[in-house]
Amino acid sequence: MPKIKIDKESVIKEAAYIANMIGIENLSLKTLASQLGVKSPSLYNHIDGLDDLKQQLMLYGWKELEDKIIQSVIGFSGYDAIRAMCYAFHEYAIENQGVFSTMLWYNQFENEQMNEVTSKMFSIFFKITKSLNISQDNCIHLVRMFRSFLEGFALLENHNAFGNTVMRRIIVPTYGSFTANQIRHLPYIVSPNVLYITARFFLSY
Repeated sequence: MPKIKIDKESVIKEAAYIANMIGIENLSLKTLASQLGVKSPSLYNHIDGLDDLKQQLMLYGWKELEDKIIQSVIGFSGYDAIRAMCYAFHEYAIENQGVFSTMLWYNQFENEQMNEVTSKMFSIFFKITKSLNISQDNCIHLVRMFRSFLEGFALLENHNAFGNTVMRRIIVPTYGSFTANQIRHLPYIVSPNVLYITARFFLSY
């Protein structure tokens, strides 16, 4: 039987797939090795263990999200670009729940690599806010608000905290798309649009 060749990239991608399918808490080196068709010791040629694997997944997730966000703002500017970033973040977090869970450990593994995989994303956000004449101090507060709101909302959503899985998929472009009566009967308006409106309100003061 020919020897199966793997590299670090294939290890991380397969780990991401497994984490998204069964949850990061159920990811093990044994499961990963089995999926790759190799013995567990072979993985140590590419990673230093389970903790290192999870750190690599965190970096992998933030890099993928950064690429998605960069693509999402093409053709947009100002508040429309901010809204596009919110939707891109939300979509990635919901579609990659296992990887997203590792991304919440941002500060635990903060290092030069972490700064590298998020530098373009933050640079774009700062350019957008600068074009809206938002001060540097307010920009920092906005970044914290966006991160807290989006990460917190997605985490709750991923754990079915809102119950209705069908209504969670509603994407509302503006409040004007619904009557007041319809809005009262919706479980909630999807996270990115709420954050967009909140940001507009925050920036008006």
